[in-house]
Amino acid sequence: MSTLELVTLSAPDVSAEAYVARPDDGGAAGVLFCMDAIGLRPRIAEMCERIASWGYVVLAPNLFYREGSAAALAPTADLREPGAREEFFAEAMPRVGRLTSDQVLPDVAAYLDALRGLEGVADGPVGVTGYCMGARVALRAACAHPDLVAACGGFHGGGLATDEPDSPHLGLGSARAAFVMGHADNDGSMPPEAVATLGAAFAEHGLEASNEVYPGAAHGYSMADTSMHDEAATERHFTELRDLLDRTLRR
Repeated sequence: MSTLELVTLSAPDVSAEAYVARPDDGGAAGVLFCMDAIGLRPRIAEMCERIASWGYVVLAPNLFYREGSAAALAPTADLREPGAREEFFAEAMPRVGRLTSDQVLPDVAAYLDALRGLEGVADGPVGVTGYCMGARVALRAACAHPDLVAACGGFHGGGLATDEPDSPHLGLGSARAAFVMGHADNDGSMPPEAVATLGAAFAEHGLEASNEVYPGAAHGYSMADTSMHDEAATERHFTELRDLLDRTLRR
């Protein structure tokens, strides 16, 4: 079991709402949860509580805090209805583009400090997990904080290996984490050649990594409040994420 609260993180240049989910049985390793482009909402709370029920303290910040509150940015329509998800993303994608790596890196440092400072978070390494654009944030966290981040999950992520000079995969030479990447199938934001490039980067740097496409699973497959939800892929992701966290954070 787990408990959930909504807090406000205060750090230099960062004032972000965040969910904090805790296991009922006391102290535990910390996990930073990097949301998808839809933002903080009940589905993210559900996912955080599930991870906390495995025995972790989970922090999920509003990565778009510069753009507005979680409530102000949240969808007003049911994203499971035809066309509603697409209409929402037409509004949301500019926010994604404005969240640059120059902003993400200091934000991640603040989020990790906040996570480690939460009551009940054990000393030692932490995990990160990210979804959609949050997978990029998770990967950057693992690369920028190799002495702290021991586990990194990324699910239906986009833009993890590109031709841009700040592509997330280019930082893997500094990482020490174990990785689990569960890619969406036929995903234009992470096509087969990008998956292959990411896999080659993991291998080049000798990193422990699973880098697999989930057959038939669309981008956004873990989000049960959208039309992209795939139950089998969602449960596979939870299984693989739990295994990753348990074998890296419970040593």
